[in-house]
Amino acid sequence: MNVSDFPRLGFGLGLRREHYADVLDTMPPIDWFEIISENFMVDGGRPLEVLTAVRDHYPIVMHGVAMSLGSTDPLNRDYLRRLATLARRFEPAWISDHLCWTGVGGRNLHDLMPIPFTDDAVRHVARRIRDVQDVLGRRILIENVSTYMQYRASTLTEWDFVAAVADEADCAILLDVNNIFVNAFNHRFDPATYIDAIPRQRVAQFHLAGHSDHGSYLLDTHDHPVREEVWRLYQHAERRFGEVPALLEWDDNIPPRSEPVATVNEARRHHDAVLAPPKFAELSR
Repeated sequence: MNVSDFPRLGFGLGLRREHYADVLDTMPPIDWFEIISENFMVDGGRPLEVLTAVRDHYPIVMHGVAMSLGSTDPLNRDYLRRLATLARRFEPAWISDHLCWTGVGGRNLHDLMPIPFTDDAVRHVARRIRDVQDVLGRRILIENVSTYMQYRASTLTEWDFVAAVADEADCAILLDVNNIFVNAFNHRFDPATYIDAIPRQRVAQFHLAGHSDHGSYLLDTHDHPVREEVWRLYQHAERRFGEVPALLEWDDNIPPRSEPVATVNEARRHHDAVLAPPKFAELSR
């Protein structure tokens, strides 16, 4: 596969309940919205009404938190069928989920749990991704997650693991720049090394977000503005990967809609500073 298989949507914002009314009233000047898939896998009600209205005016993508790709439990086929039904109804540009596991024994832990970085785990997760793609009839994006511990059993770096899974499964990557920064601080590696090791032809989307600084560690909370260091890392990613759609996540302590929209426009400015062609003054005659 190649990322040219996915549309270049521009700069988007996560659609959150706190902004439903404002979004519908003002139709803000952004390019697209990302939804949390599970919030709309329902039979009816306000969320679907809002999404129908939003979809009439914007492209959307579906981003999940419960596929549990790294679990040893069987894939939840009922969940996948409902996800496929939602996709048929709203025709997202793509579907994504996290490179993690979220439950065991049929119980959802409501967290994104890390996977050991081993060759066996690569094959296990890639097989599950291929099964998901067969059910959905499309390639999906997998997102790197923030982590706060490491397995002694790991034999690969995180970046080599992510790249190997995407290659084995023939899927795309949703590269979360903030998560790379958080993990680089927590586990003491160079975030630029991570970005430089990810294959260009696999990255179809970026995530940007804020995090909480707890001194000895960083926590991926999506409740602060994007830090300057993350903006710089985003520019490094843009220089490597080029024209990749970018999405701002803001999930807690959510400010009025104007602030996230302003941050989306800041992402656009960073993009233009790195990738826009230089402007030359018109030569005088």
